[in-house]
Amino acid sequence: MVGLLGSLALLAVATPVIWRGSEHFERSAGRLSRHYGLPLAFHGAIVVAVGSSFPELSSVVISTVVHDEFSLGVGAIVGSAIFNLLVIPALSALFSDELSATRSLVHKDAQFYIISVLVLFIVFALGATYVPGGTNAEAILTPPLAVLPLVTYGVYLFLHQQDASEYVAADAPDIDRNRELVTLAVALVVIAVGVEGLVRAALSLGEIFGTPSFLWGLTVIAAGTSLPDAIVSVRAARNDDSVTSLTNVLGSNTFNLLVAIPVGVLLSGSATINFLVAIPTMGFLAFATLVFVVFARTDLKLTDREAYGFLGLYAAFIVWMTLESAGVIETVRGI
Repeated sequence: MVGLLGSLALLAVATPVIWRGSEHFERSAGRLSRHYGLPLAFHGAIVVAVGSSFPELSSVVISTVVHDEFSLGVGAIVGSAIFNLLVIPALSALFSDELSATRSLVHKDAQFYIISVLVLFIVFALGATYVPGGTNAEAILTPPLAVLPLVTYGVYLFLHQQDASEYVAADAPDIDRNRELVTLAVALVVIAVGVEGLVRAALSLGEIFGTPSFLWGLTVIAAGTSLPDAIVSVRAARNDDSVTSLTNVLGSNTFNLLVAIPVGVLLSGSATINFLVAIPTMGFLAFATLVFVVFARTDLKLTDREAYGFLGLYAAFIVWMTLESAGVIETVRGI
């Protein structure tokens, strides 16, 4: 354990490392997408979303394989999904002239994201009720259960591939493909190093304050690993590219829920999560999802007033988790 000051210093160093790696990844991914003539929605929902989700995927892999703390990775995924839904669209709206949605985004990407939340709920519930050893307090996730969300993500890719097959691309710009691919690989390594720092800091803070690792994944790692998504979405919104800004959020969350968590299960063989903590926080994620979809559908844009409301809701979530960890309130059993 590195101590409180050491943990805070590690957070301060790891976060910009992730940011720099993600910045280079975003730039190279954008050039490759334009070179291959990918549709804008496919670029945002798949290429950018998967790339900007690499920190979350790394948090699950590193937490599980290196530190044997699968719950920390799950907390990071759920917390990142909440951050992405409430904070990133709010910042994108406030730092741009207008953040507008499309009917296709609301009716396809948002609805499929809702399905991904439901699928993860079902997997957690099955792990608690039908897997031998699972109880009301603990859910045991096994490789067969991990297949369900992975298959669901395969359907998501298939639907976007169908859209991409009908797209007529403009003339592709010339780029040095090998150089861009090397840049992508180096950027991913840099991101992984930064995530390792976040994980170590979160585990140390959990020991210092005597709180579950899931909580620190839900807050500290979630915010740190969501930085790439925030950078991508805010930058796209400032460039009047609301489609990429919002599809990145939804695509990133879909990837995190349907791929990152199952990958952790497959790597560990089986994994146990605190069901008493996971379900209430997943419930808040479901609520945040409904809020996002309703406001995105209203006039197909997000106003500044609604953006401040999103930030207020996220602040309420952080206060709730802080009070739970301090023992001031006890609405979530297991913290």
